[in-house]
Amino acid sequence: MSLQVIGAGFGRTGTLSLQAALEELGFARCYHMTEVFVHPEHAALWSAARRGEPVDWDALFTGYQAAVDWPPCAFYRELMDRYPDAKVILTVRDADKWYDSALQTIYYARHAFPSWTRWFLPRMLRFTQMLDDVVWVGTFQGRFADKQHALSVFHRHNDEVRRTVPADQLLVYEVSQGWGPLCAFLGKEAPKDKPFPRLNDTMEFRSRIRKAAAVVWGISSAAVALVVLGLIWLTMTLLRT
Repeated sequence: MSLQVIGAGFGRTGTLSLQAALEELGFARCYHMTEVFVHPEHAALWSAARRGEPVDWDALFTGYQAAVDWPPCAFYRELMDRYPDAKVILTVRDADKWYDSALQTIYYARHAFPSWTRWFLPRMLRFTQMLDDVVWVGTFQGRFADKQHALSVFHRHNDEVRRTVPADQLLVYEVSQGWGPLCAFLGKEAPKDKPFPRLNDTMEFRSRIRKAAAVVWGISSAAVALVVLGLIWLTMTLLRT
């Protein structure tokens, strides 16, 4: 099995909806950033790819027929070289709306958890390191908070995809367009009586992150309190001796 569809659009351009749509059309499974949570060992492979080290793409994508979102979109050229017959989908949206959405979701999530806890959670440490390697530093040079810089990177990437991918192999696509253009490009019948997936909006994403962060902060606070109580007990014990 090899990749038949490569998503070249940045995260927060409707990539989770596109993942669901592609799987509905039979491209199962479709790789997305969420897959790195399921397969934490992939994080090191993506970081290695960003460093220019060789990656066994066939092994990484075993069981997948499509790949969208980050990290794959950052390597669309390498994936095209490996899978030259794959179709490429560039998901796009209004640049200002894209930036505001990314700022309030994936960038917000990067800073929502106490940084010191990552050293006690190796999986989270590897994942956040991969995000920095591929996205925040690797793509935005550590300047995503600078809106004009981020927008220039966004436009430059999209323009580069349009120049690089042969026109008959590329679909520039907004998920708001629904099934029509996507199915025509992929040669698939649109699912009957099934609306196009609309997933992972900003409010839903932030709500999930706030809940997860509250749990982590709660555990962190409890751990700190136990340490403090332990130190007090130890001090009192030593004073009595």
